[in-house]
Amino acid sequence: MDDRLERAIRQQLRKAGKQFEEARRAYAEGRDDPEGDAAAAARFDLPADESGAARIVCRRHAERRTVPVDGEGRPACFASGHPDCEGCAEDIRDGVVETW
Repeated sequence: MDDRLERAIRQQLRKAGKQFEEARRAYAEGRDDPEGDAAAAARFDLPADESGAARIVCRRHAERRTVPVDGEGRPACFASGHPDCEGCAEDIRDGVVETW
């Protein structure tokens, strides 16, 4: 392949990669909850109590809970690294978490 053509292709691929990352970052920032309130429950379409805390069923302790959810879909009781908590956060983001 000609060196100039190869260089042009690499430049275009880098440019496309940068645009993709910028778009991905902007999308993620748009979903964040900068105020730290419980408004994320509505964003993830979770049933909530009058204060805005989500009503979910805790996988780890198998009990009903009302907890605030952050902008990344993690409930306040989230324990990083615990498989049940990680799965619960994934289910919240996917919209399939058990609620009441």
